[in-house]
Amino acid sequence: MSAPMLEIRKLCKSFPVRNAFGRQIGAVAAVDEVSFSIEKGQVYGLAGESGSGKSTIARMIMGLERPDSGEILINGESLSRQSRGHRRHVQMVFQNPGSSLNPRRTVGQSVMVPLDAHDYAGNKRQRVSELLEMVQLPADFADRYPHELSGGQKQRVAIARALAVEPKLLVLDEPTSALDVSVQARVIDLLADLGRRMELTYLFISHDLSLMRNFARSVGVLYRGQIVETGAVSAVFENPSHDYTRLLLASVPVISKEEEAMRPKIPLIDGEIPTAEKLLALREAGQTASHERG
Repeated sequence: MSAPMLEIRKLCKSFPVRNAFGRQIGAVAAVDEVSFSIEKGQVYGLAGESGSGKSTIARMIMGLERPDSGEILINGESLSRQSRGHRRHVQMVFQNPGSSLNPRRTVGQSVMVPLDAHDYAGNKRQRVSELLEMVQLPADFADRYPHELSGGQKQRVAIARALAVEPKLLVLDEPTSALDVSVQARVIDLLADLGRRMELTYLFISHDLSLMRNFARSVGVLYRGQIVETGAVSAVFENPSHDYTRLLLASVPVISKEEEAMRPKIPLIDGEIPTAEKLLALREAGQTASHERG
């Protein structure tokens, strides 16, 4: 049996907490013994609110942050032992396409950056045209600058750049959060089509569970740096076992009474997602009230 395309084993990462004088007074665990794997050609969704540790995991997979402990394996080989050439198999699409593209470079120049970095030997101009065609943009977009493009077009350029060196794994860090809803759907459709045609594996990081339900096959719910629930999307969404998962699902906007009826009924505290301690207090209060009624 072949190895998973991506395997995360007990990954940990903490950041120092400093006082006004710059002295370290503690540390916060951004990622706390996280483990999951993605089979080749599959889409794994990593869900959670801002600050849950999603982007820190993505940065460690890309080698932009060093883990405190744990291991990252890509196609069965530890990231720490991989060569520069092997790392080309992993690319990332960032959250905000406007900030991930250099405003002083044309689209063509931006897409050529990974080609230059990995010593691409072919016709680079032709390769740029092929990549733009892959993401459904005309070849003459290569001469345009980012400010001449819409948000959806910028993200398509970012996807083309990520595909330039023919990766096997794409890390998608909130790739549609800066886009309008109608544009989001088109970008997700494009990613799904590219995944099928190019046999890509995706780590899809998002707080948008409605998108994740339709795009990912498996999902892990991240809360305070820990995976609190994982499994097939259908199982987790239809029968969530963790209170935090229920809260995330209860916060998804609905447009019909049928969808409203399917949402978990979880009380919120002061309009915010409660901490684990508040959830426990809510549960105990409910049990006490039930006992008193009995």
